[in-house]
Amino acid sequence: MTRISQLLHPQRESVALRPAATVLLLRDSPDGLQVLMTRRSMTASFAPGAYVFPGGVIDPADAQAHSHAHRRPTQSDLRLTQAIAAIRESFEELGVLLAQRADGTPANAEDIAALDRSAPFSAQCAERGLTLTADGVYVFAHWITDRDLPRRFDVPFLVARMPEGQTPVADEAEQFEPVWISPAQALAQHAAGTFFIIFPTIRTLERLQAFATVEAALNACALDDEPLWTSCPRGGLLAGKDQRYMEHEAPFGELALVSPDGEIVHALDWQSERPVPLLKNLMRLTAPNPGMMTGPGTNSYVVGDPATGYIVIDPGPADEAHVHNLWRAAGGNIRMIVCTHSHADHSPGAKPLQDLCAHTPPVLGLHSLPTARANSFFVPDRALAHNEQLVLQGHGPEGEVTHTLRVLHTPGHAANHLCLVLEEDGLLFSGDHVLNGSTTVVDPPDGNMNDYLASLDLLAKACDQFHIDYILPAHGYVLGSARNAITQLKAHRLKREAKIMAAMQALPQGTLKAWVEHAYADVPPRLWPVAARSLQAHVDRIRSFEPGND
Repeated sequence: MTRISQLLHPQRESVALRPAATVLLLRDSPDGLQVLMTRRSMTASFAPGAYVFPGGVIDPADAQAHSHAHRRPTQSDLRLTQAIAAIRESFEELGVLLAQRADGTPANAEDIAALDRSAPFSAQCAERGLTLTADGVYVFAHWITDRDLPRRFDVPFLVARMPEGQTPVADEAEQFEPVWISPAQALAQHAAGTFFIIFPTIRTLERLQAFATVEAALNACALDDEPLWTSCPRGGLLAGKDQRYMEHEAPFGELALVSPDGEIVHALDWQSERPVPLLKNLMRLTAPNPGMMTGPGTNSYVVGDPATGYIVIDPGPADEAHVHNLWRAAGGNIRMIVCTHSHADHSPGAKPLQDLCAHTPPVLGLHSLPTARANSFFVPDRALAHNEQLVLQGHGPEGEVTHTLRVLHTPGHAANHLCLVLEEDGLLFSGDHVLNGSTTVVDPPDGNMNDYLASLDLLAKACDQFHIDYILPAHGYVLGSARNAITQLKAHRLKREAKIMAAMQALPQGTLKAWVEHAYADVPPRLWPVAARSLQAHVDRIRSFEPGND
């Protein structure tokens, strides 16, 4: 876990969560699936003026109304309470009643007219012999309001079929202008600036687009009575404006590292002129070499502080401006320069950076092997050993401070590839072995798929041993949930390998080009020449399992 002493910003307690429930009332139409939305009052304390789904805070009476509701065998008490709250809110805000009469027929206009929207809901239904059809209400998503906001809710987004024969009528107090709209139309109108919706609504509508009918949506939710996703978004600054991100989106891990409490203080814009502070003892400078293979550019990391001096990880290409920026960021006080591997976008800047320093820091790493390409020739001043520790120590304003980098030899992407663990803060510098936003190329003969997968296993164990929470890749933003990210990456590789095996079986006399087109059909054709390199590595691995290839 990252040391609190190294966080850039003071942390504050988030506002307590309030349990709530929201429901997406769905219907089929000639134009496809539609959802009922209404506009919130302009004076509302939360999301004023936004188009939303009906819902609100769970009332204690909702949990006491279980005996007046139908429930599914798999529906827990919590899910039942949430469904009842959603049914109540639908009635109070829109006059929509999800209930049955004693004879099993749906509630009708007479029942709706007899109920007072401002009086206790479940008691009125019981008096009229109405049973709430909570068994037809399913959880679609689970949203937890962002940590930085002054009002926070823990709210399932539920789905239910709109009762036939009913017409929504807004209460004209909290909700206005009920409208039936398709997810695609709502998103398009929002993009055009005519239909204001907030982040969770946007993301929910995006996922709802995948369902052509109400039945399809309900069936997907009925599989295990659990949400299709759970999210507590985080915010950052992009082009000076607030932007929100879910857990699976690239910037999320970086925002969690820099601002655990969710305060929006971190700029996500890629630039190569200035260092980006991530912690007090960690800066990132991105080289000006963006491209298809490098993403926004090669990330160089500067670890340490003025009291301890600094270690530079991956000085990048021999770009004069980038090398000078690294030197300035460290105030010239560079104790060591470490190259994760010898590729041309990682190691050539080492010697020019070393030459700038008054006290010549050693260039560390592993020698490139004869299998490396000519432009990846690299000889360090000293070869690092697996599990070796590189230590920075000093006396700062808060006393003695230590930053320890442990070396892990991780061949696969390159034979001389290594990763580094900042032990005190649970950070993994992954070089090109783990990237954010793409999978690394494993290019034989210097790249080896067996080695690559074995190194992923080694990194997974290191996550457990050193309590690693974050991965700092050589390309892309910081990754959070480190152990899970590595597990998913290995699963992705093995899934791709299964497609390659299927291609080889379907086309036993096929060429690499034919296998790429078959196994990488989900990848844009412009990337197939690059994919062919990793495909060759998978083919080599598959053939290594054949008899006689021990």
